[in-house]
Order: sequence, then C-alpha cells, then structure tokens
Amino acid sequence: MSAEEQKRAVGYRAAGYIENGMKVGLGTGSTVRWLLEAIADRRTAGEIRDIVGVPTSDDTARRAVALGIPLGTLEDYPELDIALDGADEVDPDLDVIKGLGGALLREKIVVMTAARFVVLVDESKLVDRLGQKAPLPVEIDPFSLGAQLPFLRRLGADPVLRRDGNGNAFRTDGGHIILDCRFAEGISDAAALAAALDARPGVMEHGLFLDVATRVLVARSGGVDVLERAGR
Repeated sequence: MSAEEQKRAVGYRAAGYIENGMKVGLGTGSTVRWLLEAIADRRTAGEIRDIVGVPTSDDTARRAVALGIPLGTLEDYPELDIALDGADEVDPDLDVIKGLGGALLREKIVVMTAARFVVLVDESKLVDRLGQKAPLPVEIDPFSLGAQLPFLRRLGADPVLRRDGNGNAFRTDGGHIILDCRFAEGISDAAALAAALDARPGVMEHGLFLDVATRVLVARSGGVDVLERAGR
C-alpha cells in the first residue's frame, strides 16, 4: 500500500472502535482526515448513532462539520469515552511524540479527559527511541521566546522556531508559538525531559505523550496491526 492507502486503512480501522452514544475526542492531521471520512460513512450507513466529537483543532472542526459529524466542547462533555489521533513517533513502550500538526496543547487536554486513547500511525512512525526521526514540538508563550532558547539548549535540544508558509512565526489555534526541538541522539530520558518542560514557566505544552496510549494501530503494507500497552 502507498502511504496514503495506509493512512486510509488505519483511519477506517480506528473508526470501528466508536460505538453508539460515544463522546469521541477527534485529533488533528492527515491520518485523522481519513478517520473523519470513516466516521461519516459509518453514520450514513446507520452503524453508529448519537455520537458527538470533540475536535482538537479548528481544522478538524471544519472538516467534521463539512461531513455532518455532530460536535461538542469539553464544557458540554468533560469526560470522553475515547480519543483517536495520529502521532509523529511511537516507541516500543507505546510512548509517543505528537504535535507536528500544531495542535499538541488541545490534543493533550482531550487525551487527559478520555477513558481510552488510541493512536493511528503507519509503520514509518515506529522508532527505537523517541526523537530519532521527528523533532519534539514545544509550545510556548511568545513573550518567553528569548528565555526558552538557551533553556532548551541546556536540555540537549537544537530548538528551531516553526514558521508558516509566509515565513512568519507559526501560531497555534491558541495564539502560541512552537519550537521544534531536535536531539542528535534521540531523547535519552523522556520522563525526565517531560518533567523539566512541565516545570518551566512559559512552556504551555510539549509533544511528549507518555504512558497515555492504550492502543496503537499500525498500518503496514499487509494490513493493520494492533499494539496494546500491557495492563490496559
């Protein structure tokens, strides 16, 4: 299968986890676009009813509305049954890096409220150690930019300000900016790095999603494999 065919396969497989009446966190990105198509198809076929999606980005919200998928907010539905989203990297412990789509803060908030978090990827996203291929997005308050760059370098990162297609600083839906942080040898201790970032004033969120994925769907050339976290 081509890369796009793999995204379609895993998106449609993930839609099968949605049951009648569920409140569903809807992620952001190219794989989630196929998930939305699959949800719309299942609703049209009468396979699922009375579901509500909570989108993690304005882009996902627009696409869901166009497909007729009912939407709500966390004010309406503070506890979700499941969150479905892609990832930029997945390690053997099913820890992931997310955020290249720019919605990491809202994605993490939605994951926090969900009883289950299912990740959708193709096999190219599997790594031995987080940070081997993808940069780690760190979302910050713009005021703190000058102070965050040396801080991140002391943590072993090479931070680069993300820019949009016009060369301006990329802005998240919440108005923040993102530093994409590469680590020459990958991230040696993801838990310690996450703790340091969590404690830093001005860091709004980071793309380390640790110990939260209950299941990872991996699209391969021969089909979709399901990886499950032990004890979940």
